[in-house]
Amino acid sequence: MDEPTPPAPTSGILQGPLHLFPLRVYYEDTDVSGVVYHANYLRWFERARSDVLRLLGIEQRQAYDAGLGNYTVAEMTIRYLAPARLDDAVTIATTALELGAASVRLRQRALLGQQLLADATVRVGFISPDGRPRRQPAAWRTAFDTFLSPKDPA
Repeated sequence: MDEPTPPAPTSGILQGPLHLFPLRVYYEDTDVSGVVYHANYLRWFERARSDVLRLLGIEQRQAYDAGLGNYTVAEMTIRYLAPARLDDAVTIATTALELGAASVRLRQRALLGQQLLADATVRVGFISPDGRPRRQPAAWRTAFDTFLSPKDPA
């Protein structure tokens, strides 16, 4: 009997300037009352950011292994608006707001259907192996250009 081929983990989907990353709330994500512990939103946002990069063709591991550098969180603000609970199907929606020479500013939202649970803005900076800010690789900036949210008309 042949061994079954295991399914690949989901990376979510890109829909133009929006990345949607689905997840389920498990017991380990919750506190004693069954409500998601606040720090888990940060973990979910990190997973979604990693998969945005993967879908954009940005290979962080290869860049790090080649001595180019990696992204690191430089700043983050988060508002918690409603709780997620055990067994909820949550979607992390990510959009790129601003692209700089060495950083990207993103908005990430945790949604339960249409209900906004948590809303975050994060700036990730590209740093060299010695921890200093460094220009992002040109191909990465080009990839992020395709993912930038349209500017609101002034």
